[in-house]
Parts: sequence; C-alpha cells; structure tokens
Amino acid sequence: MPDATVYAQEQRSSMEAVLQSHLPLVRKIGLHLIARLPNTVELDDLLQVGLIALLQARESYDASLGASFSTYAAIRIKGAMVDEVRRNDWVPRSVQQKMKRVSSAIRSAEARLTGPASDVEIARELQMELSDYQEMAGELATCRMMSLEDIEQEGAASGDSDPFARMADAGFRAALAQTITELPEKEQMVMSLYYGDELNLKEIGAVLGISESRVCQVHGQALARIRGQLCEWTG
Repeated sequence: MPDATVYAQEQRSSMEAVLQSHLPLVRKIGLHLIARLPNTVELDDLLQVGLIALLQARESYDASLGASFSTYAAIRIKGAMVDEVRRNDWVPRSVQQKMKRVSSAIRSAEARLTGPASDVEIARELQMELSDYQEMAGELATCRMMSLEDIEQEGAASGDSDPFARMADAGFRAALAQTITELPEKEQMVMSLYYGDELNLKEIGAVLGISESRVCQVHGQALARIRGQLCEWTG
C-alpha cells in the first residue's frame, strides 16, 4: 500500500494539473453564461463553482463512454454553474453571514488545536450549544463558499480586479487541491458521495448510517472549512 503522504501529494499534483490545463475552459463557459444572466450574478461565483465541478468531473470521467474529457467536463461545469445560479437566487444574506462566522471560527479553532476542529470544538469557539451550531451548519449547505463582498474586499486589498487571474495563480490551485484532500474523513465522504457520485441526502445517510439532517450539517461544515482555508490563503 502506498505511503499516505506520497498518495496525498500525488492527488494534489493531479488536481493541480487538471485545474491548470482546463482553466481556459472554465473561464470560457463562465463568460458565456454571465453575458446572458442578470447583473446580480457575479463571474467570481461562477468560476469558483466551475473549478469545483472540474475536479468532480476528473473523478467521475469514464473514457469508455466515448466522449473526450473536455466535452464531459464542459457539460458538468456548465450544469454546476446553472445550478449555482438557481440555488442562490433565494439564499438570504443572513446565511452568507453565518458562513463567514463559522469559517472564521473554524480557522481560529484549528489554529489553536493545530488540526481539524470537530463540531463540538467549533460550537465551543462560537460559544454556542452544539445543537444550535449543528442547525446552523445545516443551513450552510445552501451557501456559496465565498460571497461577492469577501472577494471585493480581497481585491481591494490586493489591487487585483480580475477574479480569474486570482484563481489561475498556482498558490490558489495548490490551496484548493490540498484543502479538499485534507478534509476530515466524514466530510470527504459526504462531498464525494454528493458531488462525485451524485447521491441525494437520503442515499448518503443510508451509506454512512446517519440521518439526512446530519448529512446536511456535515456538508455545510465541509463548505465552511474549505471557504475558511481559501480565505486564509487569499489573506
């Protein structure tokens, strides 16, 4: 069995290679869609969703079906972007603020613990009852990983007005790949089953032996953890 550290490094390297070679495809699809969408939809959000969809396509691609990877990935990327627009039409601003709050708490807890923070430790950091935090985490599954407000603040600090240029940076690609591979086991499982295998919450719960509401909580916590790591990288 290969060494776990070597395997993780190989996984990150493979993810980075896919991101690098298909970034123009993500940008092309995002620009094509944004031209036909209301001005309330931001390119930043579409590009981030597209990058995640690209990595998911890498995991589920089957060359024996005949389509090239680029064709298959383009379908997945566009579908994910359209779903994101539909899903976030109704997400209240309060949920976006909760995402920021939980992400910040995760960063603080993990800095103190020097390792992944559990839901108990995150709730303690937020000074909340565990049940209240878990209810909040369930709401986060409907939320984008980064809000426009966050990106604008980062852009103002860095002087960078091009969201695609930020995402094309090797540091961002490495941070994204590393964060995904270093999620706690249960969060990795939920993300893989939901995005890779496209199971619904009930099906994921049956696989993991947990309730649908718990699946939603784990999913939301994973998104907050990813967002927290990426925000830390962007400063």
